[in-house]
Amino acid sequence: MSDGDDIGQRPDTWLAHAGRDRRHTGGAVNVPPYRSSTVLFESVAEFRDWSGGGDAFRYARLGTPTSRALESAYAGVEGAAGAVVTGSGLAAASVALDACVVPGDHLLISEGAYEPTISFAREVLGRRGVDVELYPPCIGADIASRVTARTRVVFTESPSSLTFELQDLPAIARAARKAAGDGGALAIITDNTWATGLLYRPLELGADVVVQAATKYIVGHSDAMLGLIACSADTLHRIRRHAQLLGISAGPDDCWLGLRGLRTLRPRLDRHQATGLRLAEWLAARAEVTAVLHPGLESSPDHALWRRDFGGASGLFGFRLDPRFDDDAVCRMLDDMRLFGMGFSFGAFESLLIPVQLPKWRGAQPPGALLRLHAGLEDPADLIADLEAGLQRLHR
Repeated sequence: MSDGDDIGQRPDTWLAHAGRDRRHTGGAVNVPPYRSSTVLFESVAEFRDWSGGGDAFRYARLGTPTSRALESAYAGVEGAAGAVVTGSGLAAASVALDACVVPGDHLLISEGAYEPTISFAREVLGRRGVDVELYPPCIGADIASRVTARTRVVFTESPSSLTFELQDLPAIARAARKAAGDGGALAIITDNTWATGLLYRPLELGADVVVQAATKYIVGHSDAMLGLIACSADTLHRIRRHAQLLGISAGPDDCWLGLRGLRTLRPRLDRHQATGLRLAEWLAARAEVTAVLHPGLESSPDHALWRRDFGGASGLFGFRLDPRFDDDAVCRMLDDMRLFGMGFSFGAFESLLIPVQLPKWRGAQPPGALLRLHAGLEDPADLIADLEAGLQRLHR
């Protein structure tokens, strides 16, 4: 079997079969990790022949059967013309941004985007002469007031990192392109790590490029660092070439782990969503909690937008504690959790619970400690019991 027109196009079928090519597996179900740097050629003519373009294997930094299989499978998930694999989610965002701007350009980026992405834009692109401007996540069509003749990129992330506001991507894309006019070369780049292409399809909603920290839900087992960039036909060559010129690539074992994770992405996301919503509803009823930040809750101000644009939710959300609980109380709660670990990242089988400190550019925030929760694959009743005990420790 090989990936191609004979594979069913429904996402679940695609995930099970995409990227499997008998030419590279010898009939084995899984594409092996090609641990290689050098590719040997049979003749001088073959050595000089570049007619295969991006599909030919000439040197491992430019791609291997393992990385190409992952890129092919992921492109199908996002509905993209093609994809580029990188060594981390931040590398994916950085490559995409760097490929689309030059000194003197104007970049609009949501202040709710992943903090390291904003730091890259400000500290690296800004130093090169790119004008970086932050805008509020809920701006919608009002983005038009921020677009100038020099605007080349609008970067969105939905939900926002840490605070989980949704962005109206169709409204942003339409308004930004209209404001840019016919002469504006404007790219909409979207971070889709929270939902993946199974639950949210930015390219169908107006984006040109989708980036994702595949470290999270795609890998799904906390054992690899990986980033992916899904591109429209108009952006694919530029971004792939830019990654190559920067020497950006991913190791074969990490690519293999990404492919393994893709095969089970749907059932894992279903479980993450079910558990996450159950925990969010339980927390919303607790007196210790003043707000639950989850667009899947009917009480969320973004619930209608979530129902319109998303096909579900992952297991990541936030909640605020009553301001009467000081930092010592929060530490008592978190230090003795039995099932919820405390660590960066999310998207794997283990549940996580961490305190959040928002960056200064997010401005004034409601009072009370902000916590971020990732619902793993444990039994929800056991996770609720762990949260119950943690909330009780707040009162000591």
